[in-house]
This record gives sequence, structure tokens and C-alpha cells, in this order.
Amino acid sequence: MTPARLLVSKRKRMKLKSFFLIMLAVTAAACSVKEEVQESQEQLAVRKKILFKGAPQVEQSSFLVKFETVPSSEMISDIMKGNGVKEVKPLFTHMPGKEELEARFGLDRWYEVTLDSDANLDFAVLECAGYKYVSTVQYNLSCSLSDTEKEVIPAEEFLATKGTVSFNNVSDTMFGDQWSLINTGNTQYGTGAVAGADVNIKDVWARLTCGDPDIIVAVVDEGVKYSHPDLQNNMWVNKGEIPGDGLDNDGNGYIDDVYGHNFVTNGPISWTIIDNNGNGDSGHGTHCAGTIAAVSNNGKGIAGVAGGSGKKDGCRIMSCQIFSGTSGGTGAIGSRAIKYAADMGASVISCSFGFKYAFPSDNAYMKSQGTAEIDAIHYFEASKNNDVLDGNIAIFAAGNERQDFAHYPGAFVDIISVSAFGPDFMPAPYTNYGPGCNISAPGGNFQLGNKAAILSTLPSELYRQDYGYMNGTSMACPHVSGVVALGLSYAKQLGKKFTREEFKQMILASTDDIDQRIANTTLDGFAKYYHQMGTGAIDAWRLMMHIEGTPTSTAQVGRKQWINLENLLGTSSVSLTYLDVEVPQETINALGLQKISGANDAKYPATPSGECYAYIQFGRLYVHPTKMGSGKFVVKVVGGGDHVGGGNNPPGGMELDREISLIARYADGGNGTGGWL
Repeated sequence: MTPARLLVSKRKRMKLKSFFLIMLAVTAAACSVKEEVQESQEQLAVRKKILFKGAPQVEQSSFLVKFETVPSSEMISDIMKGNGVKEVKPLFTHMPGKEELEARFGLDRWYEVTLDSDANLDFAVLECAGYKYVSTVQYNLSCSLSDTEKEVIPAEEFLATKGTVSFNNVSDTMFGDQWSLINTGNTQYGTGAVAGADVNIKDVWARLTCGDPDIIVAVVDEGVKYSHPDLQNNMWVNKGEIPGDGLDNDGNGYIDDVYGHNFVTNGPISWTIIDNNGNGDSGHGTHCAGTIAAVSNNGKGIAGVAGGSGKKDGCRIMSCQIFSGTSGGTGAIGSRAIKYAADMGASVISCSFGFKYAFPSDNAYMKSQGTAEIDAIHYFEASKNNDVLDGNIAIFAAGNERQDFAHYPGAFVDIISVSAFGPDFMPAPYTNYGPGCNISAPGGNFQLGNKAAILSTLPSELYRQDYGYMNGTSMACPHVSGVVALGLSYAKQLGKKFTREEFKQMILASTDDIDQRIANTTLDGFAKYYHQMGTGAIDAWRLMMHIEGTPTSTAQVGRKQWINLENLLGTSSVSLTYLDVEVPQETINALGLQKISGANDAKYPATPSGECYAYIQFGRLYVHPTKMGSGKFVVKVVGGGDHVGGGNNPPGGMELDREISLIARYADGGNGTGGWL
């Protein structure tokens, strides 16, 4: 080989060596990038398991874990080896006989991890999320009560307004101040009070139902004073438990849970006296309980929405305490309380609390994998605790931060969330509204006067009085819960059965229009609430009519008017032959119906006389109501032809007897403040 050729060969070898070195470097770099990408994907998968990271209010000493499957002892041992882990235990107490339902909603896979006092919460959460058999790791988010500024005004019974409202011999001495049940528009309730700005309970109590002791409402809140003189006879009692013996007599996993359970202290229900620094209970749970089912017609205090008639027939209150003094209110505590309500027989949960942390969507709240609270709520909804539904109903307060969305978990798509209005039938200044808010109810408004808030029961240990005023969506929520309890009572009475979804739809359809009131106001700042207060204001009579299957129309007080019957008999109502319209005396009294002349001039008269309380012409009912109320009419019509066949009559149609409901309200609240019918 010549030197020249040798030189060329060396150069080739050097180039080849350089090429291989470069390729090795490129390959190594590519592998490194691939590893980094793979590592970041793994990190992303771990981060997706973590719920509520960055939330401002979380419990620092614990977090929640949901496993992919029921965990083995080895899995629990792995978690126990984590940095700073003190204890790993099931989040929920198992209920014998509920194994299938617990598994269906994954409640048997939720565990609570407790940390040492010096442990790093974020590190422990991230470490736990790294296990492949862990599906969810949830920061233990703190919730708060939905009250406004925690303002409470005690009320002395002898200072209550007496005789303002006279109804059905109700003997409760403070009933005259309960505008949320019957609002006459009296300015004692507050500036601009509007007649009919209430839950329309009067005629439901008088003629349909006052409650049923088999229907239990769980107040998931502060503790309820079960010995309160206006609550004790309507408290749910766990008959399998012996009070005060320190034992779990019924084997349900809870000691001395006679009237419910304190999930903060894991003991009996309590209410803590407020100290000089303002620490302690506010009486919030007791106040909510009174609105739902304070014993009605017992000669003392107030009446509850579903409190009965004074004959031990009221719905029952179960106390599920998740706040105690300055403690409690975590997602873990609330979830356990809701499962307890399901396991011990509650048909409704009334939840005046929520997470103030904002979530833009359901998926942002739970990242499509569920939270402990949502799993517990769905477990509650799927439990069958009454003869009416195939499940139960959850009601939440929307929140009081003046925000244009409801708080979670109440904002979740299949949970009913309640906004608030005052005695002027206007949205309360504190109420949340907009997305997630499904319905509205009386919540009160202290800005209109002290009595413009909601009067209910209080623990005298805290206020030296048994009654007082609060306002908030916390107070609106139990109004809806009470109406729902009444609805379940009435359905049971009628022997009706519905799916849970059917009943929820009936609740949301049983409302009065608040938007017209908002649209007609001359006051500033209310335009933002238009179409944002859910389906409207809860109306107890309308819910009972939905349960019956009776069509309902609305009439204006103080005016002769025609009521279209299309919703009763279809569009052919205009051409049918009518035989009569029966007006029960109770309807005449409830609506203040005036006799109408000229019925004998009608083409299809309801009566042969010239004077009657109602008649039909051209498919319309003619009436003249003079006071607010609700009532029913029976319309008699020929089904096919112009006469009824049978007997010696020529062949003809059959007689149809159809019932129609009518609600009479003032178009302007009776005081010229803007229409809202």
C-alpha cells in the first residue's frame, strides 16, 4: 500500500469512527429524551390521580385514598411504610347487608391516611399516588356552613307577633312571624314584603298532608339539640341503642347514636357554648332542623314545614353532626355522615354546607374519577329508605358568597342546590346564583329588617332563648328539604311510587316564577339574577299536585278571569261539551271565590242558575278569586259527542270527571311592587 492510499484509508477510518461516535451520542441523547418523555408521562398519570391539590383549605394531618380494588393487607402495609404515615383505616363503616351497594359505589375501596404531626402532606400524597393500585388520592378538603356573617338574633317568645296569621287553628305562638310559610305582605316582615313570597304551605296542611313519621330527614350540619321543646317529639330515635351506656348496642359501628351521631368527636350529638373568642357552635343545625320539622300546632314556638298537625304525625329529624365548635367540616367527616344517613333510614339529607374552593365543572371537581363525597351521595341516593321512591333525595345550599355559581358538592349535576330570596320575593344579596343553582326558597334578608330573616329553633344554652333569626342559603335549603319530606309523605298516603329521577324532576317543576318579579323591579343590581335562580321558587302545593297528577293553573287575586283548560283536556277543550264544574266549599274558602252572574248566558253553562262560583265556556274556566290560596275544581265533560249515552239516551259519549288545581296569587304582591305571577 502506497503512503497516499494509506493516508486515504486512515482518513476513512477516522471519518467512520467519528460517524459512529456521533451516532452513539445521538442515540444516547434520543434515549435520554425518550426516558424524560416517558418519565413526564408517568408523572402526569400520577398527578391525574390527585384531587384538590392547591386548594386553600385542606386538613393537614390526613388525606383520602381510593384503591383500584379492595386492598390487600400487603397494599395497606405499603401505604403504612410511607413517609410520616401514622395510620391507614377504612373511611366508611361497613353496614351488614349493604355489601353490594357499598361495592357498587366503591365505598369499600376508600381509606383515610393519617399522618404524624411533622409529616409533609404534599410529599405523602404524591408518594401514595405513585402506587399503581391506587386510583385516587384526595386532599381532605374543608367545607364551611352556608350562613351569612354567622349573624343570629335571639327571639323572645312573648315578643313574637301574635294573631297576624290565623290559619287552621295553628296554635304555635310564634307562627305569625314565619313569613316563609305564609307571607301576607305585612311590612312587619321587612321592607317591601310581598304577599305570597313563601313556600305556599297553607292549603297543603289544611287538606293534604302535614307529614309522616316514617319519612326521615338527616340534617348534615352542626348538632341538633334533640331535647329542644319544639323538636324533641319529632326527633328520629335509634331504638336499637341504649342511651348513655357507652356501648354499640345495635352493632352498627357507632356508640350511643340515639338521635344520630357526632362524626367530629365520634360520639353522641353535642353543641358547644360559644366562648369569649367566638369559638363554638352557632346553633346552625338546630335552626335548620326547626325549619324542616319543628313540632307544629303544639301551643309553643314555631311550626316546621313537615312538623305534623300536633298529633305526633310529623316527619322525623336525624342529626348527623359534621361541625363541632371550630372542628370538623372535612370531606372525610361529611362523607361518613352521609353514608350513615343512608344506612340508618333517612329519605332526605339537608346539607347547608359546601366547599368554597371554585371548580369550573363537574370534571374539574372530580377529574372524572369521583370524590369520596360524591360516591357517598350517590350511595345515599341509591339506598331505598321509603315506600315511595327507589332511592333518596339530596338537598344542598348553594352558598352565600354572592358568586355566580353554586358551591360543590351541591353544584354537581344530579344534586339539588338551593338559592335564597327574602320576604320581598327578590334574590337575597348574599345568595349564590347561576350555574349549579337549581331552585330557590326563602332564606331571609337582614337588610330588610330583623324579622326579614328566618325564625326557627335555637339551643337556649347558646342564646338564653329557644328561638331566633338567621339568614342564608342555609335557611333556604331546609325549606326545600321540608317540602320534599311533605311530598314523600303525601305520595305514601296516596300509595304512589316514583323513581328518584322522576321525583327530582317534579321538585324542580314545582315552582313559582321569580324571574318576572326580577324583570319588573326598578331597583338596581338585580338584572344579574334574571334566569339565574334555578327553575323558580319552591311551591309545596304544586309539588303535591304533581304527585297527584293534577294539572295546575295560576289565577290573579282580585280579578274576574278566564283560565285556559288546555293543560287539562288538550287543545280540543274549546269544542267539548261541558256538563258541570264542581267547586268544593274548601276551594271557595281557600280562594275567596265570589259568585259570578251570567252563567246561564254561556254556551256551555256549568249550572242552570244565573249565579255560580265558576262556569265554563269555550274550554275556559271563569272564576273570581279574592284572596291568595290553592284549591281544586272537578270539571265534568262529555267524552265524545254532545251528550252522555246509556239507559234510554241515544248512543253518545261517556262522562269524564277531570280535576284541576288553581293557585291564586297577587300579580304585584298586593302592594304595587311589580308583577311576579
